[in-house]
Amino acid sequence: MSTGDKLRLVIVTPERTLLDEPVSALRFPLYDGDIGILPGRLPLIGRLGCGELKVTAASGQRSFFVDGGFVQVLGSTVSLLTHRAVPVESLVAADAEKQLAAADSRVARTDDEVKVKLADQQRARRMLSLAKAR
Repeated sequence: MSTGDKLRLVIVTPERTLLDEPVSALRFPLYDGDIGILPGRLPLIGRLGCGELKVTAASGQRSFFVDGGFVQVLGSTVSLLTHRAVPVESLVAADAEKQLAAADSRVARTDDEVKVKLADQQRARRMLSLAKAR
């Protein structure tokens, strides 16, 4: 592949820059659905959801669990600023099940508490699904 057929993916968490490498394609969740990015994409700014970031590079496919944040596509650079990015192979199903059980058992009394509970349940379910799929 020529360099014009590559994207530069940069994943940044509050702790560190997790990844900065060339990729040929990627797919990730926005707050309202998944999106795929290929070289030549027009500029984009979006709000990330939680779920699987799938990266296709020369070395093969890799997957990460991302947990909210923002994405910017500008030229051939895709920057993901996320609260958390965990390689899928590092996810533990038992931990996700505990998080889901904790979210399920939490009593929500206000609208804000209901939103937080639903977001926590969704996050735990997606982590569990990815952990079981590998």
